[in-house]
Amino acid sequence: MHKIEKLAIIVSHPIQYYSPVFQLLAKKIKLKVFYTAGNRASKTFDTGFKREIQWDIPLLTGYDYQFLENTAKDKGTHHFTGIINPNMEKEINDYAPTKILIFGWAYQSNLKLIRYYYTRVPIYFRGDSTLLDQQNSIKRWVRNIFLKWVYRHIDFAFYVGEANKAYFKKVGLKDQQLILAPHAIDNERFAEDRSIESRLLRDKLGITHNEILILFAGKLEPKKNPELLLDAFINLDLKNTHLLFVGNGVLEEGLKEKVEGLVEKVSFDYAHEDKPEGKLDDNRGSLELGVGFFDSAQNDKPVGTQDDKLGKSTGDGLKRRIHFMDFQNQTAMPVVYQACDLFCLPSQGPGETWGLAVNEAMAAGKAVLVSDKVGCSIDLVKTGVNGAVFKSGDLADLKQKLSTLTENKDKIAKIGNLSQQIIKDWSFEKQVAVIVDTIKNKHAK
Repeated sequence: MHKIEKLAIIVSHPIQYYSPVFQLLAKKIKLKVFYTAGNRASKTFDTGFKREIQWDIPLLTGYDYQFLENTAKDKGTHHFTGIINPNMEKEINDYAPTKILIFGWAYQSNLKLIRYYYTRVPIYFRGDSTLLDQQNSIKRWVRNIFLKWVYRHIDFAFYVGEANKAYFKKVGLKDQQLILAPHAIDNERFAEDRSIESRLLRDKLGITHNEILILFAGKLEPKKNPELLLDAFINLDLKNTHLLFVGNGVLEEGLKEKVEGLVEKVSFDYAHEDKPEGKLDDNRGSLELGVGFFDSAQNDKPVGTQDDKLGKSTGDGLKRRIHFMDFQNQTAMPVVYQACDLFCLPSQGPGETWGLAVNEAMAAGKAVLVSDKVGCSIDLVKTGVNGAVFKSGDLADLKQKLSTLTENKDKIAKIGNLSQQIIKDWSFEKQVAVIVDTIKNKHAK
């Protein structure tokens, strides 16, 4: 008699990149997701974005799930003791899984679970760590010994890309234990035509059809190094090229102050205007969810754009070509990506394990420029084909790559089309097919 597989999935909290995978998996295999962070609230405070986040796509439909009690004193996913589930084993045993898929080990409960089920139930692991930030040290040597002990409890690991595979091999897993389940986003949603809304966004920002828009979207934090991109843009002063930062974070104020401090070339026609050209407005641009246009009731114009009464700057000042928008939710982000010509992720780490924003930009059909500390750079970014990779922290290299990629509007559009072709192989459907096949056909010895 054929054994019916029952998969228990262990993950901290509902995540916009994981829930669609669980929904697809549930159509092919019996499963239950156990959320360990213990927070049922629809809104969570994101320390990186410095604001409450409530995703506007369904994360808890289409599959069976349970929130486990978290008794940690300082609850959170940012540290090892932030997740403690005293009833985890009982709840999972009541479900009686034949296989367990666990996302990450670096919480007290996860490590306890891995040890508890070792040799009892086959354990499949999903993580995206890399060696990109590693430096030789005694501390690193000791940690590697510990990691080899941790991964000794794992039967199979689903790696997200080549940098992740190298990490798994470094910590002791063998080739036969490693299966590529490509890191993915909802390609169809980001590829869906939102051109009318994206044109409206460009119009609102004061960007013409013939001008090029460089986009950074993410947390404005040191790890992602948006300051380097701003410095490169200011240094180059590329005509007919704009820069848009979408997101919030600890570096936001400093970035805006740097833009505010730029010296502008102002036409004599505007010398006596009340408001200096390019003055950063206190209001912030925000897409109206589900519509894809600005909330005119609260935001008259995006930060960094020129006041309408000033018209166009004959000096083509930098200020009017640098824009800021707040965090945008999932349904609005396809519009933002489709409005740009080039997406740039200049991360310096530590911890830029993949960079799923690159997947999103590629699905939207855009050229991509990333640093070599971005985990997906090996797999997704083909230099001279769909973008380029620059040396992390190297301003000169970033400037050279930016200058080359933005020299021709038609060429950058063709590069973006190639991005969209490449990313088709990195889909939820492919990831799910690999997981299902492995769960059903690869068993621990």
